[in-house]
Amino acid sequence: MKKILISGSSGLIGSHLSAFLSEQGHTISRLVRQKKSNTSKEILWDPIEEVIENNYLQDFDIVIHLAGASIASWPWNRNKKAKIKNSRVQGTHFLSKKLAELHSKPQLLICASAIGYYGDRGEELLDEGSHAGEGFLCEVCQEWEAAAEPAKQAGIRVTQLRFGMVLSSKQGALAKMLPFFRCGLGAVIGSGKQYISWITLADVSRIINHIMETSEIHGPINVVAPLPVPHAEFSRCLARVLSRPVIFTLPSFILKVALGEMAEELLLASTRVIPKKLIASAYSFQYSQLEPALRSILNH
Repeated sequence: MKKILISGSSGLIGSHLSAFLSEQGHTISRLVRQKKSNTSKEILWDPIEEVIENNYLQDFDIVIHLAGASIASWPWNRNKKAKIKNSRVQGTHFLSKKLAELHSKPQLLICASAIGYYGDRGEELLDEGSHAGEGFLCEVCQEWEAAAEPAKQAGIRVTQLRFGMVLSSKQGALAKMLPFFRCGLGAVIGSGKQYISWITLADVSRIINHIMETSEIHGPINVVAPLPVPHAEFSRCLARVLSRPVIFTLPSFILKVALGEMAEELLLASTRVIPKKLIASAYSFQYSQLEPALRSILNH
């Protein structure tokens, strides 16, 4: 049983992960911006102002760093993009530096990242050895991952989780799609040929647990299911699970006019990613195919 510190514990992944690891018997503490109690289970920090309660940081076995400003809120103006970048890069570097300075360092630092690292790559099959793409999110992900270098140099095992689309009916991209699809208003976005690399929330927690238990794993990890699908196939599959039609197409130019750069990088980019390291480490996916995953999530 491990003593684990988690940042971003109130988010989609963090809340599910905290409950999952607690059920496994691990002791969970949270790195928070606002404390609700005066216990060591909540450690106060401000990554932008670079303030943290150092006296509580000692003796953790594992630190899981998931915090970062949402990328899905519009518009992507200069201030919003700076917040997206700084919350990830500055926060990760500050935390890594503080962990590196500890007398009793954690064995493992697991940091969030994203498949945005690869950018818009069409049908190219991408694994952890593929080079970075071009664009705002690519730049953010590269700097985000590099920000953990102080911990790595201090001898801490570091992994970066390159998350694909995390499927949940409560939060995230799927949750935003569901009201339209349930009303029969689901649409194929753009050409529909752009690939979606997805993963279930259940597999995310199991993958993190697998990384904790597999000391050979380090560096970037693609946290995606083995079978990415084109957007049109994703839409048809979701509609089929909900017993609804897909009769609309939302042209790319409308999205570009409405959302600009955000549409190009989040909705229209094609990122066909495979989890090469997870497969090589013998991780067994709970859901490797999309339709069973959606039926489980939506209880159909």
